[in-house]
Amino acid sequence: MQWETVIGLEVHVQLKTKSKIFSGASTAFGAAPNSQACAVDIALPGVLPVLNRMAVEMAVLFGLAVGARITPKSIFARKNYFYPDLPKGYQISQYELPIVDGGVLRIDTPAGEKVVRLVRAHLEEDAGKSLHEDYHGLTGIDLNRAGTPLLEVVSEPDMRSSAEAVAYARTLHTLTRYLDICDGNMQEGSFRCDANVSLHLPGTPLGTRCEIKNLNSFRFLERAIEYEVRRQREILEDGGSIRQETRLYDPDRDETRSMRSKENAHDYRYFPDPDLPPLVVDAAQVERLRAALPELPEAKRTRYVIEYGLSPYDAGVLTAERELAAWYEEALAAGGEPKACANWVMGDLSAALNRDGLGIGASRLSPVHLAGLLKRMGDGTLSGKMAKDVFEAMWRDGVSADSVIEAQGLRQITDSSQLAVIIDTIVAANPAQVAEYRGGKEKVFGFFVGQAMKASGGRANPAQLNELLKAKLKG
Repeated sequence: MQWETVIGLEVHVQLKTKSKIFSGASTAFGAAPNSQACAVDIALPGVLPVLNRMAVEMAVLFGLAVGARITPKSIFARKNYFYPDLPKGYQISQYELPIVDGGVLRIDTPAGEKVVRLVRAHLEEDAGKSLHEDYHGLTGIDLNRAGTPLLEVVSEPDMRSSAEAVAYARTLHTLTRYLDICDGNMQEGSFRCDANVSLHLPGTPLGTRCEIKNLNSFRFLERAIEYEVRRQREILEDGGSIRQETRLYDPDRDETRSMRSKENAHDYRYFPDPDLPPLVVDAAQVERLRAALPELPEAKRTRYVIEYGLSPYDAGVLTAERELAAWYEEALAAGGEPKACANWVMGDLSAALNRDGLGIGASRLSPVHLAGLLKRMGDGTLSGKMAKDVFEAMWRDGVSADSVIEAQGLRQITDSSQLAVIIDTIVAANPAQVAEYRGGKEKVFGFFVGQAMKASGGRANPAQLNELLKAKLKG
């Protein structure tokens, strides 16, 4: 049977604020357990939450970026459930009236662009964290994350494969970093995905979905969905039925396992939080934030193709990260030619970064230095091969191309008289090969080029060398 996979994602985006959503406690990562949980975060008697304005503005920026409706008057509610790392016994979230309503995200797939609809994006606070390691069989509770501001982005079930789900998650990840509302650090929990997966036969109602919680890498997201699709297909083809439940993905065993039955909204007993008035966002505030929107990835990709003459693929690679695009544009501002600069950024620079496990922000080569290297290639000082050697020295020592050229005497030979001497010597020393070439064996030409480059220490200008060599061999 040809089962169709149906996938919707709920992504928790940790907002890049310095303090929590309802208190002044720090959101810095890595602090000692329970050192950043204040009285408000754990709801001690008599304390009152105060909404973080920056978190609201970040939510509005996101809504504007995805073409959503910004709700003028949204409501915070209490989501009631018991779990050890939820100190209040409820989570403050938004339910009936979220701040961001609707919107779309465009993703690239092998079949072309696809539009994924968004249901909503709402503000909420994070829970704490249960720690199971090194506690002699006990579980520890760290409440540092309690109250950390989240924007939960909920998609419609518009994706039909794990690849589409990953493309959506990557696109959302890139967008939130461009907006500078999230640092995107998945290892630290700043960007976490829940995947709702179901199967059905085309033309029939949607199947029962299972939710896979807390996927903190794109690879785990893909593998978890693929496993869940196989699991559900096997059950359905054996005549069984899918039970609605929440599941966890175990990366070591590459499988999902049941966590609990899936709750419905009424199980959480949502009701408006009596300590928080409705959140009102007026039109003037929305327009001020609209004016502050940066150039978004889709617009930047289009501009790179039109303005710089790059291919859609190259433009997509260079705009995949805000920091990488900024680095590239700095190199252009320093005089780098767009296509040549793109080739070096995607080639040698990316290879060096990957080799040393560095991000673009920690590059040992500055944009100005790359532009300087390209300038020396353009004026004939360096050949392509020489430039690669100079690049390695620049990367190793963090110096300019001119410094390396001066220190190592690496200047391309462009003097025709110097090249003529080298060519005359090689031709005179290899009469048999000269006769072969003049007899029609043109492949021998490569032999002469190799000998000449060797004699010049790799510094001969290739174009000039080829031209002079051909003229000499014609006799």
